[in-house]
Amino acid sequence: MKIMKIMRKIFESSFGLRFLIALRDRQRIIIGLSKGSITKTSRDIDLTKPSSWEFSGFSQNGEDGIINVLKNQLTKSNRYFIEIGTADGIDNNSAWLLITENFNGLMIEADKKLTDRATRFLRFFNHGLKVVNNFVTKDNIDSLKSDAQFHDPDFFSLDIDSMDYYVAKAVLDSGIKPKIFCVEYNSAFGPEKQLSIKYSDDFAIGRDYSWLYYGASINAWKKLFHENGYRFVTVESNGVNAFFVNPEYFDSDFLDNIESNDFCENQSQLERFRIGHQDQFKIISDLDFYEV
Repeated sequence: MKIMKIMRKIFESSFGLRFLIALRDRQRIIIGLSKGSITKTSRDIDLTKPSSWEFSGFSQNGEDGIINVLKNQLTKSNRYFIEIGTADGIDNNSAWLLITENFNGLMIEADKKLTDRATRFLRFFNHGLKVVNNFVTKDNIDSLKSDAQFHDPDFFSLDIDSMDYYVAKAVLDSGIKPKIFCVEYNSAFGPEKQLSIKYSDDFAIGRDYSWLYYGASINAWKKLFHENGYRFVTVESNGVNAFFVNPEYFDSDFLDNIESNDFCENQSQLERFRIGHQDQFKIISDLDFYEV
């Protein structure tokens, strides 16, 4: 009984809580590696069809696979990533590169508790990882430039579910030119509109009752990246992420022969609302938008 009481006190302490969280995170890593390895090797890759590239280890959708194929097509590499909105460092778009490919990189997250967890746990995987607690806005990109080891990383991911368009534009305007750039789009805006939500310093998703008012449309992203010399590659099949590349680092034959998926419905929103993007947009049509 005394031993049980002592063990209970340990696990109720801050040390015990950190131990249990670390144990759970190790299990998540094992599950992610197992899932990713199985889905990666079961692919039948056709370099012209991006849907065949997808697999998910630590990414929420098929991003890990698309990143893997694009990374392997680079003509020049520094094996470095930058991701904004990394949560606790495990369920994101850069963890597969960090853990399985030994990429160095910069993970940025606004929630300090999550960055503390990522710092404690992921530093054992790669000493070239830097984890930063920062709420990134269009006005503090200079801090991103000073934190980053490279301004032309192989891969850049932006996932903040809010002012994504304005932050991405500020990143590109600052001179940061990733080779592969992944952004989330809002499929509720449809495939044709060139819209973003209005800029706000204190925006939080969910303030409108629908959770549909966030981010930017796929066509807004296409316009922004085209103006900055990038080429659109594809969206992934769950309708969340879009991929753009700097053509300077890719063979033109590879890019010219890609049969892009131009738009997919967000499957989570489709399941939640059981209506397509046209009717989803009607729910938020009276809110403020910026036409890019």
